[in-house]
Amino acid sequence: MTQAIQKTLRDSAGMRWTALLLLALAMFCSYIFMDILSPIKDLMQETRSWDSTAFGTMQGSEVFLNVFVFFLIFAGIILDKMGVRFTAVLSAAVMLVGACVKWYAVSEGFIGSGLETWFTNNLNYIPIFDELGVSPFYAGMPASAKFAACGFMIFGCGCEMAGITVSRGIVKWFKGREMALAMGSEMALARLGVATCMIFSPFFAKLGGNISVSRSVAFGVVLMCIALIMTIVYFFMDKKLDSQTGEAEEKDDPFRIKDLGQILTSSGFWLVALLCVLYYSAIFPFQKYAVNMLQCNLTLTAPAEGTFWAGDSVTIVQYIIMLIVAGVGFASNFQKSKGRQYGMLALSIIALVTYCYMGYMRQSAESIFAVFPLLAVLITPILGSYVDHKGKAASMLVLGSLLLIACHLTFAFILPMFKGNAVGGIIIAYATILVLGSSFSLVPASLWPSVPKLVDAKVIGSAYALIFWIQNIGLWLFPLLIGKVLDDTNPGVTDPTKFDYTAPLVMLACLGVAALILGFVLKAVDKKKGIGLEEPNIK
Repeated sequence: MTQAIQKTLRDSAGMRWTALLLLALAMFCSYIFMDILSPIKDLMQETRSWDSTAFGTMQGSEVFLNVFVFFLIFAGIILDKMGVRFTAVLSAAVMLVGACVKWYAVSEGFIGSGLETWFTNNLNYIPIFDELGVSPFYAGMPASAKFAACGFMIFGCGCEMAGITVSRGIVKWFKGREMALAMGSEMALARLGVATCMIFSPFFAKLGGNISVSRSVAFGVVLMCIALIMTIVYFFMDKKLDSQTGEAEEKDDPFRIKDLGQILTSSGFWLVALLCVLYYSAIFPFQKYAVNMLQCNLTLTAPAEGTFWAGDSVTIVQYIIMLIVAGVGFASNFQKSKGRQYGMLALSIIALVTYCYMGYMRQSAESIFAVFPLLAVLITPILGSYVDHKGKAASMLVLGSLLLIACHLTFAFILPMFKGNAVGGIIIAYATILVLGSSFSLVPASLWPSVPKLVDAKVIGSAYALIFWIQNIGLWLFPLLIGKVLDDTNPGVTDPTKFDYTAPLVMLACLGVAALILGFVLKAVDKKKGIGLEEPNIK
């Protein structure tokens, strides 16, 4: 009887993984919207006159309020005071509002409206921010880009709030259990949003042969409505858990500003935070330009009109195959039978090769880059389980940095050498993108589960918020820098498929070098102070 009374939703593997699925699906939708314009950068230049500087400034605006108005710090306080479920629903609602604003900014209805006139004539100079060189707008920036930036700022507040909330939620449901596996699995599913965005954003923009960039953003808005529904369902699950455990979601031990001292005085925390900003700054901003980079470095010939490869149905077929790659490959990690595990893994690999072949036949840069998260989905559970049972989280961060450097240098110097080689260039692109995606999977499987080892449990929400805030500095700066560097190193280039991406890619590789150095420092500090980053989560 006593055991029956003490058993909670958290003790049921099915229920805690259901809670994880709800949070992951919400993040899946947010990842799609985050990069909804990335694969159609060329169309934004053609239809809305956004040059690389305007595009990069708008993309960087996502985290502007988080960085310069310190919204992420407030989000951490809200999370610690109000709990996971309230903050999850709030973040989804904020994301939906921002998504709606961004949709209207790029819609046909905005063109010629009073809002367009107002944004054209205003926000060309922002006191203090202009002096500091951090303004989210500039004189001459297209009105649609300015208004889209406003919407993206609102979305970014909700998105980053959701990020720290999901991390805290996973800690709540999985602490003492398979936490690294849970965090890695959540990110693997969420990052399928990147592939979904790369495939469907151009699909909706070009649907029916009529170019409309607003259709792509409208697709993202619908998904944000779904994300809100997912968080509401999670709300009731989480509330039921608290009623079983008697927990009060931190309200009995409220957040105090002085508690931040516990976080800020930890050298391990600062090393992890700096690793995070360097590594993510070399990945997320790159995603926003990756499709255009491939368009500039690959020889792509559009398939003949009227063929299967030029039609709309091929997009659906390729996406289904992508889901088979991800779903079967992910599930193979959980099979007890070796025969079944290897059989599912073989099926996943065959589906991956088929997907790559279809991307080649479509001659589509966006479908080529969509392969980015697929290998990560296959190996993230393995890495997460390894960290749970064997440890070596800091070592994985070092390995991830090495792979990051190699991939960006390959894009910068080797891929352009295959310009004109239709087959060789695409093979190099696919291989590099898959390796980059696998290196990306090393971070959630090793970095995020390490944070609870660095700070007290009652300020963990604020610790995640601080890490995300530091990370957001890079996510604001580098999309903008890439855009400016592109325009400065390609003077007079108006064709969006003719840019030279060497300088931006070398810049991103340098971030990997800095992350590699910090990774070795982190290993030394961990060994000296016994933080336990190399130790398993499950003992």
